[in-house]
Amino acid sequence: MLTHEDNETLVRVGPGTVGGNFFRLHWVPFYVSKDLAAGGQPRRVRLLGEDLVTFRTPDGKVGLLDQSCPHRGAPLAYARNEECGLRCVYHGWKFGLDGKTLEMPAEPPESTFKDRVQVKAYRCEERNGIVWTYMGPDQQNPPPLPNLEWNLVPVAQVHISVRVQECNWLQALEGDIDPAHAQFLHNRIDSKNKLAALLNARGRPTFEVHRQKFGVSIAAKRDAPEGQIYWRVNQFIQPFYTLTPPSFPQLSGHAWVPIDDENTLALMFSYHPSDPLSEKVRRIFDEGHHGRETGHASLTGLRQDDARRPYAGYWTKFNPENDFQFNYDSQLTTWYSGLPGLWVQDAACQAGNGPIFDRTKEKLGVTDSGIVAVRRSMLEAIKSYAQSGAIPPALHDPDSSMIRAIGVRLPPDAPWWGEDQTFLKAQVGKGFGYDV
Repeated sequence: MLTHEDNETLVRVGPGTVGGNFFRLHWVPFYVSKDLAAGGQPRRVRLLGEDLVTFRTPDGKVGLLDQSCPHRGAPLAYARNEECGLRCVYHGWKFGLDGKTLEMPAEPPESTFKDRVQVKAYRCEERNGIVWTYMGPDQQNPPPLPNLEWNLVPVAQVHISVRVQECNWLQALEGDIDPAHAQFLHNRIDSKNKLAALLNARGRPTFEVHRQKFGVSIAAKRDAPEGQIYWRVNQFIQPFYTLTPPSFPQLSGHAWVPIDDENTLALMFSYHPSDPLSEKVRRIFDEGHHGRETGHASLTGLRQDDARRPYAGYWTKFNPENDFQFNYDSQLTTWYSGLPGLWVQDAACQAGNGPIFDRTKEKLGVTDSGIVAVRRSMLEAIKSYAQSGAIPPALHDPDSSMIRAIGVRLPPDAPWWGEDQTFLKAQVGKGFGYDV
């Protein structure tokens, strides 16, 4: 279990918190590039407890500014998107991408007032269809963007979806590094879940957990035919990335971006390291499968009913308000959980008991060893930065994130981790390196 104090350290992410200060050291993926039209409407976002607006100027540059005009507090969500920046509709003040005031039309021509006023602004970069921001203390000298394979492969090889999950980032993330839940939560009771049947046939797993420069590796070990060992290895990459072993066969994972203390932006990626995704796979991700959600939030599962909320259009119709559309009859006849699809099953267990669960009530077992290791690694990193300014060593080594989750059969005396196991190392254009 976590103490109340440690849980607070991990889940409180607003300005001035020790956790929030740590997250602000990193680049944060926060929007899908295609959802920001050049010269289009500014979009409300919230990141690390800060209310902001993002937009793309008519010439294609992306900005991220405070949501409120520094003059009289008018919402910049209503601002006119003009060349080089946003113009507040209240009094015409115009702000550039760097937050500097470009124009104050009602001030005297000789006034220097605009040179002394600016709106909060954060640096943005784009790569492979994702908008990133750096909210850290040195806006002029940010660290390099992390090299994450899903954000480097050609766009034909990756599918990305974004949704809001109504709990803190840690509760959301921990489902992706929990190798013991899939054969229960995601199972069927009518014998059609092939993966769960396979895992059940291989018996009860044992676990190995390794701390790494990039984060934590969580390996589940099961017996395989012909005397081999089947290893499924989940990866945690600081500060909020998870990678899950291949299936279908694609690699997948999430960025669990803290919106605030009680909401998380779940950016899910599925990609093949060397081949394009088929149209059938993309259609299933976009539309769901036989009326159920996959690991990706389907387009029909997204709500469009409240433009005032940050990330409008990324909230889903499966949420705590409607009990995630739990169906008890389905639980009795078909689906082990009674919940309508893969990500919904995870979200219901992560957010169903509130946005910040009291972790002092937990009773953790051996299967939770990876979760314990991830919590400890984050607590150590956050406290080290707070107490001594220690920067995580991986922050300035972008290639430290070039790692893969694996699902591989090996001889019993062969280690799954080590320099010889090249299939753990991500390399754009390189295949899995083993049979999936």
